[in-house]
Amino acid sequence: MNRIIAVVGPTATGKTELAIAIAERIGAEIVNADSRQLYRGMDIGTAKPTEEQRERVRHWLVDVVDPDETFSLGRYLDLAREALDDCWARRVTPVVAGGTGQYVWALLEGWNVPRVPPDAELRESLERQVADEGLQPLLDELGSADPDYAARIDAQNPRRVTRAVEVLRRTGQSPSSCRTRTPPDAMVRVIGLKCPRDFLYERIDHRVDSMVEAGLFNEVSALIDRGYGCDLPSMSGIGYRQVCQHLAGKLQRGEAVERIKTATHRLARMQHAWFRADDERIHWIDIRDGEPLLEALRLVESES
Repeated sequence: MNRIIAVVGPTATGKTELAIAIAERIGAEIVNADSRQLYRGMDIGTAKPTEEQRERVRHWLVDVVDPDETFSLGRYLDLAREALDDCWARRVTPVVAGGTGQYVWALLEGWNVPRVPPDAELRESLERQVADEGLQPLLDELGSADPDYAARIDAQNPRRVTRAVEVLRRTGQSPSSCRTRTPPDAMVRVIGLKCPRDFLYERIDHRVDSMVEAGLFNEVSALIDRGYGCDLPSMSGIGYRQVCQHLAGKLQRGEAVERIKTATHRLARMQHAWFRADDERIHWIDIRDGEPLLEALRLVESES
């Protein structure tokens, strides 16, 4: 029977390293489920797998689009399903790894998302409304049409909220009703990585410092020099947004670094909440307890 292994959890818990270790041990390939690692040239700030890691294990859906290209959940699902089918055709197990919960569950649950092309005029109108009134009116609109969906959406992500309202207005249907599900014909094992919040914050802060030392500020400058403006959605991600503000003279370098850390802490809390809502489907491993790989392999091999 076809299998899928998924490695999920908050940022900086070690998902990439564990997924690679599992893949090397069982001869698997990795399907990326991190929305930021899709972009070419955005390597340091997204904690993208290194070239050496990608030589050791094949990675799907890394470096898929340029920073100025649009990328939707629907396109992700199309490409990810092609990756799954390719792996299964060769009797290879795919390991889905990443912290973008929407991508993970959409793939594992087989969401059939509406293919509604972007409406530039409507989107511009919504963006003006957000600039003038904030996100709350749009969240209220979603809440009236689809309370369950509104409760789960990332209320701190303007692009996701405006896109949901765009689909709602274009189709006249609530986001949930637009999504039917056709789960993949596969046995799924979801492994989650966790640790206490203070411990995770220390890991995050150390990783941010390492990113800065590795050249995060230079990476953002190079992207801008290549014509990728700070107004692009891809450049609004954590790390890139704060460095852009520094380069524009709005933040001191040290202040930008501290804001990256704070924003990443916030992201980790949101990811934790997203995945903990699905506790029954996730086998959690505390990364402080011994060797996570051994427990992960025990879980994987129990269904092999």
